[in-house]
Amino acid sequence: MTGLNALLALSGGLFVTGLFGVLARRTIVLQLVSLEIMLAGPALAFVAAGAHHGAVEGTAMFLLVLALAAAEVAVGLAIYLHLRRHEGGGDADATARLRG
Repeated sequence: MTGLNALLALSGGLFVTGLFGVLARRTIVLQLVSLEIMLAGPALAFVAAGAHHGAVEGTAMFLLVLALAAAEVAVGLAIYLHLRRHEGGGDADATARLRG
């Protein structure tokens, strides 16, 4: 049980580190990297719990988290490239100007 607790603590630490990065960074690229770190936390928890209980569902959930991360990066990079082309910067506050 100690191994599972250590992995769950590590996954919680990854999530908190990513959350701090999202809240502290202003550029979209660094926020995307922080979001990837945040998604790595639950993915590790799913794999660790699945391995501990001998179930395949943990790996299946990891694949869903991986697909979600890929879609999130694709949309985020598209927004970033649009901002770089039309606004000239990659600041997260510039996304408010995309609405209108």
